[in-house]
Amino acid sequence: MNHLDFLFFSKRNQDQYIPLHIHQCYELVYYFGTGETTIGSTTYSFKPSTFALISPHVEHDERQDTEADVLYIGFFCDNKSIEGLNGIFEDHKNQIIYQHILRMKHEFLQQQDLFSKMLDLLVEELAIHLERLIGSKKSQKPMEDRLHYILRYMDEHFRQKITVESLANMAGYSYDRFRHLFKEKYGIAPLQYLYTNRIEYAKTCLLKNRKALISEIALDSGFVNDAQFCSMFKRATGMTPTKYREQVSANTSYNNKIKKTPT
Repeated sequence: MNHLDFLFFSKRNQDQYIPLHIHQCYELVYYFGTGETTIGSTTYSFKPSTFALISPHVEHDERQDTEADVLYIGFFCDNKSIEGLNGIFEDHKNQIIYQHILRMKHEFLQQQDLFSKMLDLLVEELAIHLERLIGSKKSQKPMEDRLHYILRYMDEHFRQKITVESLANMAGYSYDRFRHLFKEKYGIAPLQYLYTNRIEYAKTCLLKNRKALISEIALDSGFVNDAQFCSMFKRATGMTPTKYREQVSANTSYNNKIKKTPT
């Protein structure tokens, strides 16, 4: 059964909060502003040209960061491919979902002969668009938790100039939400994680190339300058980079000497 239940345009105020609620039908909420929504047990960030897809009987809320329009429709659908898909998804670059909803709105307002049947057909077509966009095999995952991808990105690019703001944008979260989720999942703040990787890399450089200048190692490891590097290195290890190099080198030489000494 494919049937339209409701279709509305609404304007949300800045910081407006829509409390947790449920629907008996599917709901699709199309966003033109930014904010956060909790769908089930997961919190998502949304931005313009993204939409929430919410299954029947799933609790959800919404908080807008800025004043913006919101377009939302409720519908019943028997297309199994969208069953259980909950989250925030990005519209196609040609705004296929948005354009289709505008067609539905036009049909709803004009109310020509047999308009209700036409709306039901448009609901079925909407489900097909959703299936194509999201994928029956869920090849495009919702913008829920991209933290694992971000972690791998940080592991590969920690020596480059990276800001927490840019990581949050990549993950699809607000700055504060990203920091909170990252620390909650990995037990460390994202910036601290970057610095930890840089220090571990610097330790390797200090011992691998013992003639390299501290300033060279600092820049190669991703630090702004050698002053920042030395300060953070001492905070993490309890000694300066130079002292670390001398001490580890001395310990290595002593251990090698002990191994060569006949018993």
